[in-house]
Amino acid sequence: MTTAYVYDPLCLEHNRWNHVERRERLETTMQVLRETGLPDRLVKVEATPVPMEHLLEVHLQQYIDQVRKVADEGGGNLDPDTYVNSHSYEVALLAAGGMLNLVQAVLQGRVKNGFALVRPPGHHAMPSRGMGFCIFNNVAVAAKYALKQNGLSRILIVDFDLHHGNSTHEVFDDTSEVLYFSTHQYPYYPGTGHWDSIGRGEGEGFTVNVPLPAGVGDEGYECVFDEILYPIAERYHPELILVSAGYDAHWADPLGMMQLSVEGYACLTRTLKEMAEEFCGGHLVFTLEGGYDLKALAHSIAATLQILLGDEEINDPLGPSPRPTVSIDDLIVHIKGIHRLV
Repeated sequence: MTTAYVYDPLCLEHNRWNHVERRERLETTMQVLRETGLPDRLVKVEATPVPMEHLLEVHLQQYIDQVRKVADEGGGNLDPDTYVNSHSYEVALLAAGGMLNLVQAVLQGRVKNGFALVRPPGHHAMPSRGMGFCIFNNVAVAAKYALKQNGLSRILIVDFDLHHGNSTHEVFDDTSEVLYFSTHQYPYYPGTGHWDSIGRGEGEGFTVNVPLPAGVGDEGYECVFDEILYPIAERYHPELILVSAGYDAHWADPLGMMQLSVEGYACLTRTLKEMAEEFCGGHLVFTLEGGYDLKALAHSIAATLQILLGDEEINDPLGPSPRPTVSIDDLIVHIKGIHRLV
């Protein structure tokens, strides 16, 4: 199986030293990947700036112009959490373009699966404004591209970031061409993603939100993937699976309290890979979202790539997940009922 990755050092130039979403996230990750020899086993796909016509499928011209203007003026903030420096506009175009290029490589059969190691993240970037550290929605741009340029009609986006991907949810809320599935700590930033938000119009039933309480751990996530996600995917039968891969649900992450481990992320990746093999010829593409403990992020990404490559064993130097502190049995039953999985 051929696994690809996207990485460009330019992604380090979007940076603010005292911000959790900073260049060290990718610097540390690449250091760990090189120490384990993973890049030598992967096919590299180049990142190029996203063509404007594809960016405009998701974002408004007025907003794109605003980001460029702030960058040209030396930087500033799009909201209290989301910074722009003089390089950010160029880097954000590269992040979206890198994800798009990787999806294209998978759909053209040049590689089987892959991971876009790009930043800034994207799943909070609304069509008309940046928020939550995100400037352009990388996964949404890639999905729109695959629908329009490759003639797909069923794309599954799985978002296991700590936070609900409110932008991705909104962009695809009214269509059945993309099924959006999200696990996230709830209630938490950005405050969206309740289980009763299931889409509207032609998209009704094609959004699946699983709002989780803190303390779920590996066991809870595995149950959600096995009992809700897999049956949903089996019914939907996607032609492509895209993943908003946020590693801020790790037990060491400073922003969350979900208690996943590196091994837990490896288990989720195994499930996603099995789904892709069963439903869409293995076509599976990850893009980086959150994850702010540098060691946990780097080793979780390494484990993800190892599973994509077909390795059976992974290294978890941070240790196991704490035991779950809550039960989500009733929540699983409720969501299965909402989406007629019982």
